Amino acid sequence: MSARAVWEEEPTVAGRLGKPVVLALIALAVAFPLYVVVVTSLSSTEAVTRAGGLVVVPRELTVAAYVQLLSGGVVTRALVISVAITVIGTAFSLGLTVLAAYGLSRPGSLFHRPLLFVVLLTFLFGPGIIPSYLVVNSLGLIDHYASLILPAAISAFNLIVMRSFFMGIPGELIDSARIDGAGEFAILRRIVLPLSKAVVAVVGLFYAVGYWNAFFNALLYINDNSKWPLQMVLRTYIVQQAPLPTGAGGVANVGLGLAPAPGLAIKMAIVVIAIVPVLLVYPFIQRHFQKGVIIGAVKG
Repeated sequence: MSARAVWEEEPTVAGRLGKPVVLALIALAVAFPLYVVVVTSLSSTEAVTRAGGLVVVPRELTVAAYVQLLSGGVVTRALVISVAITVIGTAFSLGLTVLAAYGLSRPGSLFHRPLLFVVLLTFLFGPGIIPSYLVVNSLGLIDHYASLILPAAISAFNLIVMRSFFMGIPGELIDSARIDGAGEFAILRRIVLPLSKAVVAVVGLFYAVGYWNAFFNALLYINDNSKWPLQMVLRTYIVQQAPLPTGAGGVANVGLGLAPAPGLAIKMAIVVIAIVPVLLVYPFIQRHFQKGVIIGAVKG
Protein backbone atom coordinates (compact mmCIF):
# COMPACT_ATOMS: atom_id res chain seq x y z
CA MET A 1 0.00 0.00 0.00
CA SER A 2 1.60 3.26 -1.19
CA ALA A 3 1.98 6.15 1.23
CA ARG A 4 -0.05 9.27 0.50
CA ALA A 5 0.99 12.85 0.95
CA VAL A 6 -0.46 14.62 3.98
CA TRP A 7 -2.62 16.88 1.82
CA GLU A 8 -4.16 14.00 -0.14
CA GLU A 9 -7.50 12.68 1.06
CA GLU A 10 -8.31 9.02 1.20
CA PRO A 11 -10.44 7.96 -1.78
CA THR A 12 -14.08 7.61 -0.88
CA VAL A 13 -16.35 4.81 -2.05
CA ALA A 14 -18.32 7.27 -4.17
CA GLY A 15 -15.10 8.47 -5.78
CA ARG A 16 -13.88 4.98 -6.58
CA LEU A 17 -17.24 4.03 -8.08
CA GLY A 18 -17.84 7.36 -9.80
CA LYS A 19 -14.61 7.57 -11.80
CA PRO A 20 -15.26 4.51 -14.01
CA VAL A 21 -18.87 5.61 -14.48
CA VAL A 22 -17.82 9.09 -15.63
CA LEU A 23 -15.13 7.66 -17.92
CA ALA A 24 -17.62 5.20 -19.39
CA LEU A 25 -20.11 8.03 -20.06
CA ILE A 26 -17.40 10.10 -21.77
CA ALA A 27 -16.35 7.12 -23.90
CA LEU A 28 -20.00 6.48 -24.80
CA ALA A 29 -20.52 10.13 -25.76
CA VAL A 30 -17.55 9.87 -28.12
CA ALA A 31 -18.24 6.41 -29.55
CA PHE A 32 -22.03 6.56 -29.99
CA PRO A 33 -22.12 9.26 -32.72
CA LEU A 34 -19.40 7.43 -34.62
CA TYR A 35 -21.35 4.17 -34.25
CA VAL A 36 -24.51 5.82 -35.63
CA VAL A 37 -22.59 7.24 -38.60
CA VAL A 38 -21.05 3.85 -39.42
CA VAL A 39 -24.36 1.97 -39.07
CA THR A 40 -26.19 4.52 -41.23
CA SER A 41 -23.50 4.28 -43.93
CA LEU A 42 -24.09 0.50 -44.04
CA SER A 43 -27.90 0.72 -44.10
CA SER A 44 -30.21 0.09 -47.02
CA THR A 45 -32.86 2.46 -48.31
CA GLU A 46 -35.58 0.57 -46.44
CA ALA A 47 -33.66 0.76 -43.13
CA VAL A 48 -33.04 4.51 -43.49
CA THR A 49 -36.68 5.11 -44.41
CA ARG A 50 -37.93 3.03 -41.49
CA ALA A 51 -35.64 4.91 -39.05
CA GLY A 52 -36.65 8.27 -40.49
CA GLY A 53 -33.00 9.36 -40.80
CA LEU A 54 -29.96 8.18 -38.87
CA VAL A 55 -30.05 4.47 -38.06
CA VAL A 56 -29.28 3.26 -34.53
CA VAL A 57 -30.30 -0.40 -34.71
CA PRO A 58 -28.45 -2.15 -37.57
CA ARG A 59 -30.78 -3.88 -40.03
CA GLU A 60 -30.32 -4.97 -43.64
CA LEU A 61 -26.66 -3.96 -43.72
CA THR A 62 -25.08 -3.39 -47.12
CA VAL A 63 -21.82 -1.95 -48.48
CA ALA A 64 -23.57 -0.37 -51.47
CA ALA A 65 -22.66 3.18 -50.37
CA TYR A 66 -18.96 2.36 -50.21
CA VAL A 67 -19.06 0.52 -53.53
CA GLN A 68 -20.67 3.53 -55.16
CA LEU A 69 -18.14 5.95 -53.68
CA LEU A 70 -14.97 3.92 -54.24
CA SER A 71 -15.74 2.63 -57.73
CA GLY A 72 -14.50 5.85 -59.27
CA GLY A 73 -15.65 9.45 -59.34
CA VAL A 74 -15.56 12.52 -57.13
CA VAL A 75 -14.85 10.85 -53.78
CA THR A 76 -12.20 8.44 -55.09
CA ARG A 77 -10.33 11.26 -56.82
CA ALA A 78 -10.61 13.49 -53.74
CA LEU A 79 -9.37 10.67 -51.51
CA VAL A 80 -6.28 10.16 -53.67
CA ILE A 81 -5.61 13.91 -53.67
CA SER A 82 -5.95 14.13 -49.86
CA VAL A 83 -3.60 11.19 -49.32
CA ALA A 84 -1.01 12.69 -51.68
CA ILE A 85 -1.27 16.15 -50.11
CA THR A 86 -1.00 14.68 -46.60
CA VAL A 87 2.05 12.52 -47.37
CA ILE A 88 3.94 15.13 -49.39
CA GLY A 89 2.94 18.04 -47.15
CA THR A 90 3.85 16.22 -43.93
CA ALA A 91 7.28 15.23 -45.27
CA PHE A 92 7.95 18.75 -46.56
CA SER A 93 6.76 20.51 -43.39
CA LEU A 94 8.56 18.10 -41.10
CA GLY A 95 11.82 18.55 -43.00
CA LEU A 96 11.60 22.34 -42.88
CA THR A 97 10.63 22.32 -39.20
CA VAL A 98 13.53 20.04 -38.23
CA LEU A 99 16.06 22.20 -40.09
CA ALA A 100 14.67 25.48 -38.73
CA ALA A 101 14.34 24.17 -35.18
CA TYR A 102 17.89 22.83 -35.15
CA GLY A 103 19.27 26.11 -36.48
CA LEU A 104 17.34 28.17 -33.94
CA SER A 105 18.37 25.84 -31.10
CA ARG A 106 22.06 26.62 -31.66
CA PRO A 107 22.87 29.91 -29.82
CA GLY A 108 25.72 30.81 -32.18
CA SER A 109 23.82 30.30 -35.43
CA LEU A 110 23.53 33.10 -37.99
CA PHE A 111 20.77 35.65 -37.25
CA HIS A 112 19.61 33.45 -34.40
CA ARG A 113 17.80 36.10 -32.34
CA PRO A 114 16.18 38.09 -35.21
CA LEU A 115 14.81 34.93 -36.81
CA LEU A 116 13.51 33.64 -33.49
CA PHE A 117 11.83 37.01 -32.90
CA VAL A 118 10.13 36.80 -36.32
CA VAL A 119 8.85 33.30 -35.53
CA LEU A 120 7.50 34.37 -32.15
CA LEU A 121 5.89 37.43 -33.74
CA THR A 122 3.59 35.19 -35.78
CA PHE A 123 1.88 34.12 -32.54
CA LEU A 124 0.60 37.69 -32.16
CA PHE A 125 0.01 38.84 -35.74
CA GLY A 126 -1.54 36.71 -38.47
CA PRO A 127 -1.25 37.55 -42.18
CA GLY A 128 -5.00 37.75 -42.80
CA ILE A 129 -7.03 36.14 -45.56
CA ILE A 130 -6.74 38.87 -48.21
CA PRO A 131 -2.94 39.37 -47.95
CA SER A 132 -2.46 35.58 -48.00
CA TYR A 133 -4.61 35.26 -51.10
CA LEU A 134 -2.77 38.10 -52.85
CA VAL A 135 0.60 36.46 -52.14
CA VAL A 136 -0.58 33.06 -53.38
CA ASN A 137 -2.13 34.67 -56.46
CA SER A 138 1.03 36.67 -57.23
CA LEU A 139 3.06 33.46 -57.10
CA GLY A 140 0.75 31.85 -59.65
CA LEU A 141 -0.38 29.10 -57.28
CA ILE A 142 -4.14 29.47 -57.73
CA ASP A 143 -5.63 26.10 -58.74
CA HIS A 144 -2.27 24.47 -58.00
CA TYR A 145 -1.76 21.75 -55.41
CA ALA A 146 1.22 23.67 -54.01
CA SER A 147 -1.25 26.23 -52.63
CA LEU A 148 -2.47 23.53 -50.24
CA ILE A 149 1.03 22.94 -48.86
CA LEU A 150 3.21 26.06 -49.03
CA PRO A 151 0.99 28.51 -47.06
CA ALA A 152 0.88 26.05 -44.14
CA ALA A 153 4.36 24.60 -44.56
CA ILE A 154 5.64 25.55 -41.09
CA SER A 155 3.69 25.91 -37.88
CA ALA A 156 5.30 28.30 -35.40
CA PHE A 157 3.95 26.24 -32.51
CA ASN A 158 5.49 23.01 -33.84
CA LEU A 159 8.74 24.84 -34.52
CA ILE A 160 8.99 26.16 -30.97
CA VAL A 161 8.14 22.74 -29.50
CA MET A 162 10.84 21.02 -31.54
CA ARG A 163 13.37 23.78 -30.83
CA SER A 164 12.79 23.42 -27.10
CA PHE A 165 13.35 19.67 -27.35
CA PHE A 166 16.56 20.14 -29.33
CA MET A 167 17.84 22.62 -26.73
CA GLY A 168 17.39 19.92 -24.07
CA ILE A 169 19.93 17.64 -25.77
CA PRO A 170 23.23 17.81 -23.85
CA GLY A 171 25.65 20.18 -25.54
CA GLU A 172 28.54 17.86 -24.70
CA LEU A 173 27.29 15.34 -27.27
CA ILE A 174 27.23 17.95 -30.03
CA ASP A 175 30.61 19.40 -28.99
CA SER A 176 32.23 15.96 -28.99
CA ALA A 177 30.88 15.33 -32.49
CA ARG A 178 32.34 18.63 -33.69
CA ILE A 179 35.69 17.69 -32.20
CA ASP A 180 35.54 14.44 -34.18
CA GLY A 181 35.06 16.50 -37.35
CA ALA A 182 31.32 16.11 -37.92
CA GLY A 183 29.49 18.90 -39.72
CA GLU A 184 26.12 20.34 -38.73
CA PHE A 185 24.11 18.10 -41.07
CA ALA A 186 25.98 15.03 -39.84
CA ILE A 187 25.32 16.03 -36.22
CA LEU A 188 21.64 16.55 -36.99
CA ARG A 189 21.32 13.24 -38.82
CA ARG A 190 23.42 11.01 -36.56
CA ILE A 191 22.94 12.50 -33.08
CA VAL A 192 20.05 14.94 -32.80
CA LEU A 193 17.39 13.07 -34.80
CA PRO A 194 17.99 9.64 -33.19
CA LEU A 195 17.54 11.30 -29.80
CA SER A 196 14.42 13.16 -30.93
CA LYS A 197 12.23 10.42 -32.37
CA ALA A 198 9.44 11.15 -29.91
CA VAL A 199 9.08 14.85 -30.74
CA VAL A 200 9.50 14.19 -34.48
CA ALA A 201 6.66 11.63 -34.31
CA VAL A 202 4.43 14.05 -32.39
CA VAL A 203 5.06 16.97 -34.73
CA GLY A 204 4.67 14.71 -37.75
CA LEU A 205 1.27 13.59 -36.48
CA PHE A 206 0.24 17.22 -35.91
CA TYR A 207 1.17 18.09 -39.50
CA ALA A 208 -0.48 14.98 -40.95
CA VAL A 209 -3.77 15.57 -39.14
CA GLY A 210 -3.66 19.25 -40.11
CA TYR A 211 -3.18 18.50 -43.82
CA TRP A 212 -5.77 15.73 -43.78
CA ASN A 213 -8.47 17.87 -42.14
CA ALA A 214 -7.68 21.14 -43.93
CA PHE A 215 -10.30 22.51 -46.31
CA PHE A 216 -10.02 26.30 -45.96
CA ASN A 217 -6.96 26.65 -48.22
CA ALA A 218 -8.73 24.56 -50.85
CA LEU A 219 -11.79 26.79 -50.47
CA LEU A 220 -9.65 29.89 -51.08
CA TYR A 221 -7.17 28.73 -53.71
CA ILE A 222 -8.75 25.82 -55.64
CA ASN A 223 -11.45 26.84 -58.09
CA ASP A 224 -11.40 23.62 -60.12
CA ASN A 225 -13.57 21.11 -58.25
CA SER A 226 -11.71 18.23 -59.92
CA LYS A 227 -8.74 19.18 -57.72
CA TRP A 228 -10.69 19.29 -54.47
CA PRO A 229 -9.34 17.25 -51.52
CA LEU A 230 -11.66 14.98 -49.57
CA GLN A 231 -12.50 17.56 -46.90
CA MET A 232 -13.80 19.99 -49.52
CA VAL A 233 -16.03 17.25 -50.90
CA LEU A 234 -17.16 16.53 -47.35
CA ARG A 235 -17.98 20.20 -46.77
CA THR A 236 -19.81 20.59 -50.07
CA TYR A 237 -21.93 17.46 -50.00
CA ILE A 238 -22.49 17.14 -46.24
CA VAL A 239 -22.51 20.63 -44.76
CA GLN A 240 -24.01 22.44 -47.76
CA GLN A 241 -26.34 19.51 -48.59
CA ALA A 242 -25.35 19.57 -52.27
CA PRO A 243 -26.28 16.37 -54.16
CA LEU A 244 -23.48 14.08 -55.25
CA PRO A 245 -23.19 13.94 -59.06
CA THR A 246 -23.91 10.62 -60.72
CA GLY A 247 -22.54 9.04 -63.85
CA ALA A 248 -19.18 9.86 -65.40
CA GLY A 249 -16.88 11.56 -62.97
CA GLY A 250 -19.40 11.36 -60.16
CA VAL A 251 -20.75 8.47 -58.09
CA ALA A 252 -20.36 5.19 -59.92
CA ASN A 253 -23.29 2.87 -60.44
CA VAL A 254 -23.54 0.00 -57.98
CA GLY A 255 -22.21 -3.30 -59.19
CA LEU A 256 -22.04 -6.75 -57.63
CA GLY A 257 -25.84 -7.00 -57.70
CA LEU A 258 -26.28 -4.42 -54.92
CA ALA A 259 -29.22 -2.05 -54.79
CA PRO A 260 -28.40 1.68 -54.94
CA ALA A 261 -27.65 3.19 -51.54
CA PRO A 262 -29.75 6.06 -50.15
CA GLY A 263 -28.30 9.56 -50.21
CA LEU A 264 -27.95 9.71 -46.41
CA ALA A 265 -25.94 6.47 -46.37
CA ILE A 266 -23.62 7.85 -49.07
CA LYS A 267 -23.05 11.04 -47.06
CA MET A 268 -22.32 9.08 -43.89
CA ALA A 269 -19.95 6.85 -45.88
CA ILE A 270 -18.01 9.96 -46.92
CA VAL A 271 -17.72 10.91 -43.24
CA VAL A 272 -16.42 7.43 -42.38
CA ILE A 273 -13.88 7.51 -45.21
CA ALA A 274 -12.64 10.89 -43.93
CA ILE A 275 -12.31 9.67 -40.31
CA VAL A 276 -11.01 6.10 -40.63
CA PRO A 277 -7.48 6.83 -41.98
CA VAL A 278 -6.58 8.91 -38.91
CA LEU A 279 -8.06 6.29 -36.59
CA LEU A 280 -6.03 3.57 -38.30
CA VAL A 281 -2.74 5.47 -38.35
CA TYR A 282 -2.79 6.82 -34.80
CA PRO A 283 -2.22 3.50 -32.93
CA PHE A 284 0.94 2.87 -34.96
CA ILE A 285 2.16 6.43 -34.35
CA GLN A 286 1.40 6.04 -30.64
CA ARG A 287 3.64 2.97 -30.53
CA HIS A 288 6.43 5.00 -32.11
CA PHE A 289 5.87 7.73 -29.49
CA GLN A 290 6.67 5.27 -26.72
CA LYS A 291 9.59 3.74 -28.59
CA GLY A 292 11.02 7.18 -29.37
CA VAL A 293 10.90 8.18 -25.72
CA ILE A 294 12.81 5.05 -24.66
CA ILE A 295 15.45 5.31 -27.38
CA GLY A 296 15.78 9.06 -26.95
CA ALA A 297 16.50 8.85 -23.22
CA VAL A 298 19.99 10.06 -22.31
CA LYS A 299 21.35 7.79 -19.63
CA GLY A 300 23.53 9.45 -17.01
